[in-house]
Amino acid sequence: MPKMKSNRGAAKRFKKTASGFKRKQAFKRHILTKKSPKRIRQLRSMEQIHASDEALVKRMLPYA
Repeated sequence: MPKMKSNRGAAKRFKKTASGFKRKQAFKRHILTKKSPKRIRQLRSMEQIHASDEALVKRMLPYA
């Protein structure tokens, strides 16, 4: 049986943790001038993916 391929886009976006997968916050790439410093600062943190998306990400990253 050949090895399965990981989805490379997903591999760059999600990291495996003990309690699931973590991801970066959206809305922090461009048009930052109109966003308040507080909003930009709060977008810095990593978030857990939602429980409903867990199975999809696991399937895209079989060896994570």
